Order: sequence, then C-alpha cells, then structure tokens
Amino acid sequence: MAETFSLPTESILPSPLIVVEDEPLIRNRLENILHGLGYADDALIFAATLGQARARLAEHPVAMALVDLGLPDGSGIELISQLRAADPGMGILVISAWSTEDAILSALRAGANGYVLKERDDLEVTLSIRSVLRGGAPIDPFIARRIIAELQPSQPTEAHKEMPPEAILSTREIQILKLVADGMTNREIAESLFLSRYTVECHVKNIYRKLAVPSRTKAVSEARARGLLS
Repeated sequence: MAETFSLPTESILPSPLIVVEDEPLIRNRLENILHGLGYADDALIFAATLGQARARLAEHPVAMALVDLGLPDGSGIELISQLRAADPGMGILVISAWSTEDAILSALRAGANGYVLKERDDLEVTLSIRSVLRGGAPIDPFIARRIIAELQPSQPTEAHKEMPPEAILSTREIQILKLVADGMTNREIAESLFLSRYTVECHVKNIYRKLAVPSRTKAVSEARARGLLS
C-alpha cells in the first residue's frame, strides 16, 4: 500500500500521485502545477484512460489522485470508487469540465474529497490541490452555488423572468454564447478563449439547459429574446 503523509509543511507530500487525464494540454498544465508544489517527476504517474490508470495502479499503489471524469473508455467515477475502496484515507480531487449535478454528486458519493472545474486558473487549481493535501474538501465556487441553489426553495416563474441576465447565465456562458452567435464552432471557441474543447462543450450544454432549448440556433434566438444578447 502506498505510503501517505500528513502535511505539516509544503515539503512533505503524499507520493506517488496519479494524474488521470486524457487531454495533453491539461495534463501538461497539471504537471507544471504539481512541480510548483514540490513534486518530482519520479513521484508522478500519468494515465489517459481508465484502462491505463488501472494498469498503473496494479504496478504502483498511489497516495493521492487527480481524476478527470470524462475519459475515453468510461467515467472517472468508477476509478474514484476503486481508489476509495483501496485506501479510505487517500486524497482524491476531481478536475473536470463536467458541472452537472449528477456528475458532481456521483463523484462525491464515490469518494472524491473535492471538485474543481478545469476552466479555473492555475492559482485556483493549485489552491484546491493544496487544500486536499492538507485534508480539506475544496468545492469549486460555481458548484457550491449550484448545490446551495438546489437546496433553496424554487422561485415563482415571473420572478425568474425578472432576474438580471447574469443570474440566468454566468459571465463565461454569455461570453461563449456570443461566440456561438458569431458562428464559431466549439473547437474555435476553445482556441479563442484558451479553454479545452470539453470545457466549452460543458458550458454549451449548461446554456441549453438553462434556456430550455435543444440547439445552438434556438439558444441564440432565446437569449436574444431574453435580452441576454444584443
């Protein structure tokens, strides 16, 4: 079983740490963040699929894990359950583009200690990793607001219609919707905003859900009707 440590100082880190992420750009970004926290190359294990992760774990039990949910051969939630069963004290942080209630709650129920969105900047991701290292349970602010909103009583429909645009769609969602209205594809939007394509796809799905529409064209039309787009 992998050796684990408490974290009284930044110099003592649980090792080895596995990063399960299939996007090369995100994987490189996380590697740089972990180097900044003090991790050496030989303390890091990388896997791009569930299959690879399980093979690595069979060879090298780990002390901490950073896990994406949308993997090419399945959901990272399955891996989180496996990791938690193998080591009840392990630090497990989800770093994902998925922000749906089902994905969030399923990951936390499976045993994740925290959940942060890929769109967050390096400082925010670093703080989330530090929190898990210290035994914390970091939750992305957007996700926390979603959970709180689910627990609050629903508001009347007319009150919802009178809500300001930013209360309906987030600033990032409005930004992406404007680019959708300009005819840009998800890949083009991702490159323009320096986000992953999966992050953009997640935002677009959230826009559809919030506006209750099934397509990009109807999302733009509905947003204009509500005054969200000029």
